[in-house]
Amino acid sequence: MRTFNLIPVNGRKSFGGKAVVKEWLAVSTLFSYGLDVAQFDHHNNKMKVYAYHSATTMTHINAFLDYYGFDICTKKELEKNYLNK
Repeated sequence: MRTFNLIPVNGRKSFGGKAVVKEWLAVSTLFSYGLDVAQFDHHNNKMKVYAYHSATTMTHINAFLDYYGFDICTKKELEKNYLNK
């Protein structure tokens, strides 16, 4: 398993350890404030978002989307395209 701190899209230095990605086999999971909120399946190139709890969590999710080559989105786009898919 590989674990790393996610880097913000907007150029800030870090999220202060509040956005952590854990990669295990072909799945990467985003933990925002210790809660798993999104997952990327590398084999199927599928992104799932389980929940967003705050504007900060949404920022973490967008950084996760960007890191894996997906477009950054608004809350409405997130709900339409990725939430519980």
